[in-house]
Amino acid sequence: MASLTRSVASLSGLLVLLIFFTIYISTADLGSRHFSLPLLPIHSSILCASAPCDATAALGGTYERRMPPLHVYMYDLPRRFNFAMMDHRPDTDPPPATGKDIPPWPPSAGIKKQHSVEYWMTASLLIGDDKSAAEESEVVRVRDGEVADVFFVPFFSSLSFNSHGRNMTDPDTEIDRKLQADLLDILGKSQYWQRSAGRDHVFPMQHPNAFRFLRDQLNASILVVADFGRYPKSLSSLSKDVVAPYVHVVESYVDDDSSDPFELRPTLLFFRGRTVRKDEGVVRQKLAKVLAGYGDVHYEDSFATGEGIKASTLGMRSSKFCLHPAGDTPSSCRLFDAIVSHCVPVIISDHIELPFETDLDYTEFSFFFSVDEALQPGYLVSQLRAVSKDRWLELWKKLKLVSHHYEFHYPPKRDDAVNMLWRQVRQKLPTAKLAEHRSRRLKIPDWWK
Repeated sequence: MASLTRSVASLSGLLVLLIFFTIYISTADLGSRHFSLPLLPIHSSILCASAPCDATAALGGTYERRMPPLHVYMYDLPRRFNFAMMDHRPDTDPPPATGKDIPPWPPSAGIKKQHSVEYWMTASLLIGDDKSAAEESEVVRVRDGEVADVFFVPFFSSLSFNSHGRNMTDPDTEIDRKLQADLLDILGKSQYWQRSAGRDHVFPMQHPNAFRFLRDQLNASILVVADFGRYPKSLSSLSKDVVAPYVHVVESYVDDDSSDPFELRPTLLFFRGRTVRKDEGVVRQKLAKVLAGYGDVHYEDSFATGEGIKASTLGMRSSKFCLHPAGDTPSSCRLFDAIVSHCVPVIISDHIELPFETDLDYTEFSFFFSVDEALQPGYLVSQLRAVSKDRWLELWKKLKLVSHHYEFHYPPKRDDAVNMLWRQVRQKLPTAKLAEHRSRRLKIPDWWK
């Protein structure tokens, strides 16, 4: 009996040693192995709690806002820098406190509308106590610069160019120059500007000639631009600046619900606009020759008058593809007119940069051709004719899903163009903060270049 007891005890001891040995081996192996845990479904609201929801993902469903709103300090500039250009009220009047105090964007503004991003971004910071509007917004205005994430400068630089000496030789041009000089004087006295050398300051500068006299003094700031066609690399780049869509000038196609839109758009390819352009835009004249003689291609030289805009609206809505060649700079308003018309964009520009491209994949609703490809006789038309009805319908449906990202509203709406722009600004802040911190300790600035 004693022998049996000893045997059981020995077996038990061996079993305990085996268990400990197994645990030891497993633990020791943890450092050298990669383990795959089963993936559990996570609700979108949990995913969005720690990071911005991707706008592309949002196409498949509706997401709640993910992060706390961006805290923006907006300078209280005298009215001559912004709204006085619209309502002509005296500079002694106080800056608007809420959206109720700002003039609406004039419906008669015509082509100036395409450069009005500055107006919509400023208005988004004047929501005031409207809680329902605040819930839709990506930003909130703060009065204390110490708690701000970013600083916004509400100078309507595009409207200033369009209003004060647009021909660049008028005496009024000096008004635009003085506004720029006065603004830099105001900023130079700001402790927030001095602290970061303007790196965390945002300037809407969408017109290619906006802030043209003194823009080189803003080369460290976050610029909101249409493209980089008129800017040297020392001033503006994709790494620090935000590409904004033009505000579309044609009416949005809100009731595009036909059961067979392919057949209701008999024109294959549509273009209506100025054909005599500078720089990369000279391709427009060459395209006029290449696309001549096709019965299902409409290529017309025209001006952006009220009647012209109406004609463009009808033409885009009755066309399968809308041509977007470069203007005087790589981009033009025509692309965004096509998007809200649900006319599949055909983009011809070798140097274009596009808005919201961290969130949207343009190849899902557009076609791209190099300038050399587009100028090959017959190539462009043959490629578009080869697109099947099913493929075109996929692109059309995607356009309908993304077009709300290119709409400007006051108050801003969920994932509209205004909120998308502020989301892009948020993404530029880590680069701005890194540059600010490095500048404080470097003895030889940017030695790595």
